[in-house]
Amino acid sequence: MNTSLPRSVLLVAPVMDELLNRLTESFQVYRLYEQTNPAAFLQEFGSQIQTVVTRGDVGVSNSIIEMLPELGLIAIFGVGTDAVDLSMTRSHEIAVTVTSGVLTNDVADLAMGLLLAGARKLVQGHTFVCEGRWLSNAPGLATQVSGKRIGILGMGNIGQAIARRASGFDMEILYTDRQPNHKLDYQWCPDVHTLAHESDFLVLAASGSKENQGMIDASVFNVMPDHAWLINIARGILVNENDLIAALQEGKIAGAGLDVYADEPHVPDELIALENVILQPHVASATFETRKKMSDIVFDNVSAWFNQVPLPNKID
Repeated sequence: MNTSLPRSVLLVAPVMDELLNRLTESFQVYRLYEQTNPAAFLQEFGSQIQTVVTRGDVGVSNSIIEMLPELGLIAIFGVGTDAVDLSMTRSHEIAVTVTSGVLTNDVADLAMGLLLAGARKLVQGHTFVCEGRWLSNAPGLATQVSGKRIGILGMGNIGQAIARRASGFDMEILYTDRQPNHKLDYQWCPDVHTLAHESDFLVLAASGSKENQGMIDASVFNVMPDHAWLINIARGILVNENDLIAALQEGKIAGAGLDVYADEPHVPDELIALENVILQPHVASATFETRKKMSDIVFDNVSAWFNQVPLPNKID
């Protein structure tokens, strides 16, 4: 750390007011997202900036990093690191921190919420009542959740939290990951196609790494049962959206519950037009309690870096 420079923070994207206020009170804060000419701004001020705060869905580009010669820390508001080139940060000896340990329950809750809302047609039922159709018609039937098979792609902390919730519905739990976790009493599947074929609900909880991008495509939808649902609370780039839309339109799968998309906040019109989807605006961790904890973690990591003490949430 260059102690001759101001204790500076570059905000790549907006954050919660509480976090913004705390950072502003303690550090020199630059808001890149407010600049009409970001490149010119970085050309003028980039050499003064030592830390970056960004969101997991936004990250920070290599072109920005290259304009920050004194950068020592990227503090991510979130747990996803797919929007940050970790090979770049390692080669430049830039530390990266995430808000680990506080999102798990909220994300797992929303996964089950999407699953239940889709299968039990909760949104359609609400609309049915509000539009007065119940006065003259009977509602249609929905799909049972209890006792069904749930396949989880990615059995990390969030995947395991989803599994624990699913077990409360007496669901049979299957999963796949890079390798089986022998500590878990769930059924291991060797690949995503096997998992998809055997699942009534396929839930995505994997990272958005380059090797995972687009892995849920037509070849996966073609082996899923036609009554199956896709639930995605991970990253939109895991799914080939054109293939998903086709599968939904053609009845290859029963429906989808989505919190994330390939080009957020732009959601394809074809998805919006479908009645067999439940759409959310990337809000899996958006609770007062969790966002407060995330803000605290980001602030603590930035403070730790400037105080030259171990970073609480540094990734390898």
